[in-house]
Amino acid sequence: MVVKYILSFLIGFFSCALLLTIFMIGSETEIPTITGFVVASVSAPSDTINERDIIILDDMVILKIPNSTLSSYASTGSMNPLFDEGANGIRIVPEFESDIDVGDIVSYRSNGKLIVHRVIEKGFDEEGLYFIVKGDNNSLSDGKIRFDEIEYLTVGVIW
Repeated sequence: MVVKYILSFLIGFFSCALLLTIFMIGSETEIPTITGFVVASVSAPSDTINERDIIILDDMVILKIPNSTLSSYASTGSMNPLFDEGANGIRIVPEFESDIDVGDIVSYRSNGKLIVHRVIEKGFDEEGLYFIVKGDNNSLSDGKIRFDEIEYLTVGVIW
């Protein structure tokens, strides 16, 4: 009985991989693949940069992102494998609460230090809108933060 389920799973898995390969031949779209087992799910950040704002030339890339600044990161490991020391971030100051979604990477101050973590939950309580943030490589969240505590929204990372 168990063998039947395993065979059904394997046939479905390899059929899906084959179909993706057939339909994507000649396409410019990259398909992320999973190696090993997924332990935790991480939501992807919002798309904040329009394709028309990315200009690729022979000798440079131009990103048209108004009011953006460059950030660098300490080697804490909390956001590994996405980024760590040596990566450069592109960030903006969010204007509205609606600028922040689950999956986005935000910077906020805690004990005088600028913390950069991912939004894992967005909700409402008696005080209004809150965000729960957590480092991708951390087992515990940082708890609730409010929009007025968020200083930056990361819109890109360059390694």
